[in-house]
Amino acid sequence: MNIFLHELKTYRKSVIIWSCSMAALAVMFMLIFSSASSEIESLKNVLKSMPEALRAALSIYVESIASLEGFYSFVFVYVVLCGAIQAMNLGTSILSKEVSEKTADFLLTKPVNRKMILTSKLLAALVSIIFTNIIYLLITISMTFTVKSEFSMKLFLMISFTLFFIQLIFCALGVLVSAAAGKIKSVISISLSTVFGFFIIGALGSVIGDKAVSYISPFKYFDTAYILKNGAYEASYSIIAIIFIITAIAVSYFIYSKKDIHAV
Repeated sequence: MNIFLHELKTYRKSVIIWSCSMAALAVMFMLIFSSASSEIESLKNVLKSMPEALRAALSIYVESIASLEGFYSFVFVYVVLCGAIQAMNLGTSILSKEVSEKTADFLLTKPVNRKMILTSKLLAALVSIIFTNIIYLLITISMTFTVKSEFSMKLFLMISFTLFFIQLIFCALGVLVSAAAGKIKSVISISLSTVFGFFIIGALGSVIGDKAVSYISPFKYFDTAYILKNGAYEASYSIIAIIFIITAIAVSYFIYSKKDIHAV
């Protein structure tokens, strides 16, 4: 039994739905930018009238909103939120579904060890996330060129690639939760509460201006305002993200290889 291909086939429909939905969200806002480009100054005045704390919480940067990549960075906050839910849901279901669907004992009777099982499932999740980002980028970029032919492709891609990085973080977190927890009754409820919890923490950190809080929320690891200004990622956050992903996966392997799997 090829676990990797089986898992990949299981995720196929959700990958298409999530990637197309996120692309549709981005395209919809790109079309709004196209229709509102002649009134961009009025839009900037409206945004300036909003409380600064609210603008910070929603990641609205008035100075860059007139450019396509600046407007895209505002929209992208919600695309990333959707992508994080997908990744968290994917990671949490990797092991927990074997318990909830009562197939864990059947799987473990096959001539494969636990590390091979987890590795196959992780590779399937990684490939699913990669395909999600490829589909999203293909649709979004092709539509963006119809809206505006001149924009910074480098900044556009750098902002878009943060979706992949944040998804890796939440997928690793989901795998850790899946390995550590017993039977999970509702994967989606855990995914939603975790993702929205970190999103709110990140928003509060922006409101109060406390940089230390930003280290808690993955949503602040790749700040679009910093990317637009510097054309780069913040090294400290990138290092933390890499360390967290590696640590979460390593701990997941350790827990899963040692824990008791209850038979049906």
